[in-house]
Amino acid sequence: MSAYVIVDITVTDPERYEDYKKLAPPAIAAYGGKYVVRGGKSEKLEGNWEPNRIVILEFESTEKAKEFINSPEYREARALRHETASSNMIVVEGL
Repeated sequence: MSAYVIVDITVTDPERYEDYKKLAPPAIAAYGGKYVVRGGKSEKLEGNWEPNRIVILEFESTEKAKEFINSPEYREARALRHETASSNMIVVEGL
């Protein structure tokens, strides 16, 4: 079953965050992931949520998504994301 990693990111250091955006894609691809949404324009339809930068990744399973997030290939990018942004992240099973 497909799984989607959904991230709401608030970038605090835009210049260094550009480096993160270069490091992350190879690690995502190494675990079979692909971008579905990568920071496109968003618009609130209901509720109080004020999203910032939304990223949605698709993986073949929740297990693959978890392997990716904890992988050695993503380690450097993840550390850089933590230094340059704050984020909320979930994984959800798809259809």
